[in-house]
Amino acid sequence: MKPLKTIILLLVLMPSLATVQAKPKKPYKLPVAFDQARYVYVEAVDGQEFDPRLDPDDRQAIADVDQALDGWKRYVLTIRREQADLIFVVRKGRLATATVGGQVGSGPRGGPSRPANGPIAGNGVAVGGEVGPPDDLLEVYLPDPGNARGALVWQRTLADGLNSPQLTLIKQLKDEVERTYPLQTATKASKP
Repeated sequence: MKPLKTIILLLVLMPSLATVQAKPKKPYKLPVAFDQARYVYVEAVDGQEFDPRLDPDDRQAIADVDQALDGWKRYVLTIRREQADLIFVVRKGRLATATVGGQVGSGPRGGPSRPANGPIAGNGVAVGGEVGPPDDLLEVYLPDPGNARGALVWQRTLADGLNSPQLTLIKQLKDEVERTYPLQTATKASKP
């Protein structure tokens, strides 16, 4: 009697198992924005290239990615973020960083002074730090009309992926874009 129950149970469950396995996943396809984009902008997770607070490694990564994109010749770099069709965001991997800064100023005797509508002048020390992932990061966003990063359309991390001259993360993106959206070359007119 027990084998009969097992067979009936299998016959009842078989169609439902077949439908679960029958639904294939759609293959990932790189967004069409990579094919339609013309202008790109590169910045770091923590800010733009000339932000004095930007980590020097991130600043160098921006310069290296700029150079790689310029050599690719598929996109044109823009210095104005609001003109970009794609925004490339980089971050060099680091487990921890620390920053220390100071300010020395003079005011009247007896304490700090406050200029009209300004900060208090005086002495001070600033200490900061950051903890993050050890791998390099490359993200690509569609810009938002409000001048913010919009939708994330591509992201990869890799140890030393933004190291020059290889820039492995840019190479991975380039290979994927070229494979999905090959550039159309002008066809030669046939002779009559």
